[in-house]
Amino acid sequence: MLKICHITTVHNQNDVRIFQKECSSLAKKFETVFLVVNGENDQKNNVLIKKVTVIYKSRITRFIKASIAVYKAALKEKATIYHFHDPEFLPFALKLKRKGFKVIYDVHEDVPRQILSKYWIPKLLRSIVSILFEKYENRVAEKLDYICTATPFIRERFIKINPKTIDINNFPILDNINHVNHLNFDAVCYVGSISSVRGIKENIIATEKCGIRINLAGSYSPSHFKDELQKLQSWNSVNEYGHVSLSEINKIFNNSFAGLVTLQPIINYVDSLPIKMFEYMAAQLPVIASNFPFWKNIIEENNVGICVDPNSTKEIEDAIMILLNNKKLAKEMGERGRKLVEEKYNWYNEELKLYKVYNNLMGT
Repeated sequence: MLKICHITTVHNQNDVRIFQKECSSLAKKFETVFLVVNGENDQKNNVLIKKVTVIYKSRITRFIKASIAVYKAALKEKATIYHFHDPEFLPFALKLKRKGFKVIYDVHEDVPRQILSKYWIPKLLRSIVSILFEKYENRVAEKLDYICTATPFIRERFIKINPKTIDINNFPILDNINHVNHLNFDAVCYVGSISSVRGIKENIIATEKCGIRINLAGSYSPSHFKDELQKLQSWNSVNEYGHVSLSEINKIFNNSFAGLVTLQPIINYVDSLPIKMFEYMAAQLPVIASNFPFWKNIIEENNVGICVDPNSTKEIEDAIMILLNNKKLAKEMGERGRKLVEEKYNWYNEELKLYKVYNNLMGT
């Protein structure tokens, strides 16, 4: 049987894209090993998860030590195909390729653009780091066997470098999301990373002005951002859940009447496809989203939600009130969203594309 080895130096072993989707899908057909830094040895969904222990004290030492350790562990697997998920592993991916292995690069983010908004990189250095990284990433990518990207926008960048590029979108697994039969008009929800660039402050203020609550779930980035939010007068409108499991996410959806995804218009978000937007739709919740052209083509053209200026608390407030004052409209938007995910924006369709990549590499 074909042996596949997925590699991550950053993500956890239950990562939605890597483990729950890609590894679990591939394990239906192939022997699949997943190497993860400082996880736990386990076997789930026919995926053999192997822990790679790495001790580090800073982000920089993690970049170096984790990649070296995982590379050594990867060689021991003697897999046919290596599929890696973190840009810091690029030098070692090239080493695997030079040893004759087939190598796939899974690009979750447009990293050169993402670098421009990394708070931990000094502003004066971000442009230089972005340019240098993009040149290096392109040089390695053109030598690899396949590039899988998380969005069509990222695909368009890489297909110019390597024609064996395909988008494997991060759409929801329908069986994981329970659709809401009765909307709860006491609260809206936001589930995901809680950071300034995701418009959380504006969401909280708008929600409080509407006289309802916001169900807020996720981890703070950076951690001290929570202190800033708690100083808001509107903080008393927040139901805070922290980092939650899938079953808890379903409960949050069931206690809401709309999902918020009003990310700020930074370059790395404008052409993204946030999974939570589609999970809200799968849950049969109408979506209040940023008015990026790419998103408007999905949300407004299919009439599954309302797009707003993410910097305008007033527009977010108005969108919430439209749904509050027209419960029939909210219900119909949610139903259309669920149907759209069932027909198009779901993991089953992406799984078929993933199988195609592996079949092409094996010549079958």
